Amino acid sequence: MKKSLLAACVAALLLSQVGMAATQINSEKHAIKVEKVTDGLAHPWGMTFLPDGRLLVTERSGNLRYVGLDGKVSQPIQGVPKVRAYGQGGLLDVQIDPEFRHNQTIYLSFSEPSENGKDSSTAVASATLGEDKLTNVKVIFSANPKIDSAYHFGSRLIFDRQGNLFVTLGDRGSRRDDAQTLDTHLGKVVRIQTDGSVPADNPYIDKGYAMPEVWSFGHRNLQGAALNPVTGELWTHEHGPQGGDEINIARAGKNYGWPVITYGEEYGGGKIGSTVKDGLEQPLYYWVPSIAPSGMTFYTGNSFSHWQGNLLVGSLKFSQLVRLELEGEKVSHEERLDIGQRVRDVEQGPDGAIYLLTDQPNGELLRLSPAK
Repeated sequence: MKKSLLAACVAALLLSQVGMAATQINSEKHAIKVEKVTDGLAHPWGMTFLPDGRLLVTERSGNLRYVGLDGKVSQPIQGVPKVRAYGQGGLLDVQIDPEFRHNQTIYLSFSEPSENGKDSSTAVASATLGEDKLTNVKVIFSANPKIDSAYHFGSRLIFDRQGNLFVTLGDRGSRRDDAQTLDTHLGKVVRIQTDGSVPADNPYIDKGYAMPEVWSFGHRNLQGAALNPVTGELWTHEHGPQGGDEINIARAGKNYGWPVITYGEEYGGGKIGSTVKDGLEQPLYYWVPSIAPSGMTFYTGNSFSHWQGNLLVGSLKFSQLVRLELEGEKVSHEERLDIGQRVRDVEQGPDGAIYLLTDQPNGELLRLSPAK
């Protein structure tokens, strides 16, 4: 009898804890239940769903883990390339191959140290995923040049419909012309094949003055990217300096202006360039003041029926999920949902729910679903 009473008390306690873990927020279109799937993640940065329903999650310190939707977090998967985890650098994004079910291949972006250990650049490695170890690890791209900077690694990984891999790259905090010149990878979106070779239709292939991997340029620090499900084009967002965060459609050979044009300003005040110049692309949308965007996805699921086709963007600065309604290539409405934690990545799950990674020493995986 005592054991039955104890079991009942334990069950009641667990149910109360689950209830406490779930909160509700109200959007303009849906009432939303926010549940904590798990915590204890050390500055998680990127995530991707596996066919078995689990997630692969990166921690900036260099750990790659499986995370189940039951909250179970694995030990670190062995075989991750060496990273230089400092400042904004470390183990960053993760993506699975379009043919993952057949080849078990994944891709990781990370801050790759130079031989002297002081300099670094954003790199991408492919690997075969095992249950507790990576094998066949190969660096397929390494941004040039490596420099001594702890800032602006960019680093989202997105596949296009042809199976080529887009890699977003920050300017590494440089205020020189690096984002404007084509002989470096700084401040660029690059496009490569899965073995690191250059697609034949890249805009600067066989141009001696340009890096052949370059797809678009004039970017500052791109930490969000998603493929438009209707058009197949790459949409990106990037951090501006004290305002001027931008959403762009990254098109081949286009110049997005940084640091010649921006809607941001110097930290502490002061003008940077101008806002308009012939030949430079205007942002599709921008924020002043800065929201510090990170993570982005188009919502295509059925759970939030009134959100279909919306663009969802995480905000680090304001601890929000930003929902943007679109009319073609224009933002027609913005709504901000308070999450209470810095949102680092945003993904749609196979169940139609929205999953968020929060950026903190004790980072969490949150699940957003319709409230009953």
